[in-house]
Amino acid sequence: MARKSKLDFSDIANARKKQNLNQTEFWTRYGVTQSGGSRYESGRNIPKPLAILLWLHRSGKLSDKDLADALK
Repeated sequence: MARKSKLDFSDIANARKKQNLNQTEFWTRYGVTQSGGSRYESGRNIPKPLAILLWLHRSGKLSDKDLADALK
């Protein structure tokens, strides 16, 4: 039986800060407002589609350019 694993972004604020990005710069690339990103960083559940997008970007399967192109 396959083990079910959860996408864990409990460290998302630290990951953002390590990139020297403010909340607006970081979250805008995912189509999220600063206030929405702040809520996610404070512990609100990240919706599954956004979590998948974050995971794809973090794992190198999507580039910053891919994200920018998708938002156009």
